[in-house]
Amino acid sequence: MQTNKSAVRQLASVLIGAGIVFLFGLNSSLVDSLYSNGIFPVISVALRTLSRLLPFPLGDVLYLLLICFVLWKVILLIRKGAKKQLVKADRIRIPVAILKFILLLYIAFKVLWGLNYSRTPINKRLGIGEEKYSNKELLNLAGYLIRDINEIQDKRTAVRDRTYTTQQLQSTAAASYRQLAAKNSFFKYPQPVVKDVLNSWFITKVGLEGYYNPLSAEANLNRRIPPANHPFVACHEIAHQLGIGREDEANLIGYLVASNSKDLNFKYSADYAVLKNVLVEVRIKMPADYEKLVKMLNPGTRADFKRDRDFWMRYDSDMYLYMEVAFDKFLKLNNQDKGINSYQDIVIWLYNIHKKELNGRQLSNR
Repeated sequence: MQTNKSAVRQLASVLIGAGIVFLFGLNSSLVDSLYSNGIFPVISVALRTLSRLLPFPLGDVLYLLLICFVLWKVILLIRKGAKKQLVKADRIRIPVAILKFILLLYIAFKVLWGLNYSRTPINKRLGIGEEKYSNKELLNLAGYLIRDINEIQDKRTAVRDRTYTTQQLQSTAAASYRQLAAKNSFFKYPQPVVKDVLNSWFITKVGLEGYYNPLSAEANLNRRIPPANHPFVACHEIAHQLGIGREDEANLIGYLVASNSKDLNFKYSADYAVLKNVLVEVRIKMPADYEKLVKMLNPGTRADFKRDRDFWMRYDSDMYLYMEVAFDKFLKLNNQDKGINSYQDIVIWLYNIHKKELNGRQLSNR
């Protein structure tokens, strides 16, 4: 009985801790000042310093050890039940232990990285507006990106087929981050760590191009995906290392960094990544105009879209549906009305980033 009381007291302590973390996350200004710009960078750099010492993805190994620990505990519990060794006290102790374990995982995730989801949106920190676009402005944005990617494609003839090692992706991305850090301290990226995923086949099957591991602060890349995506994915995952939680925000940072790189393949990858988002939006709202825009694309980029679509289809991943929309297939949505009226934050930010250029181009064409 005394053991159960002790377990309940421990659970109460952990529950209070989880409650404090949860309530702290409700105040974005506190998260900004005390966590995202205070505690988190220290934690992240310390973890990256450790993981840099190892050639393999430390976080993936920690995940495996955690899974093995849970399975081992489950097996022990099943064996104990099969041998009828469970006692009355276990009815309290076991549920309490499970709940405490879940709460500890929650606290660890929030403290190591998850509180960044509560920070002030990064577009506000960077001064990027949220003015919504009209259909005409969306078409202008798509045309602008297509012209840009076509120009880059023409310039990168000599390096078009270049493949990068993970170390080269890391160093080139880090150089671009340093370039932007000279203008905005947010982009400071000490102790770069970019690694390949431990099991690219499994990661591909679940539809991931890469991911951030909060246990080790590593940016993990799925090198199995088509090469045109590698530079942007590297920049995107590094954004998570800097405390960007939301995917759209990481896409924004990935685009800004890769598009400002001195490497033409990084520039191409940046335009290629966001153009998919813009074309999805056009395809939803203006299918006829979508067909015209696709015809404006250079053959190499159209081939990359097809390569992506075929790749995800081969792995039977839901990602191929996204690629079909971006390439040339009939749009299938579970909720057609919602799809027509929806918008992607990254597209709004892209419009606001390039609004002056788009307006200038419109004036020059009159």
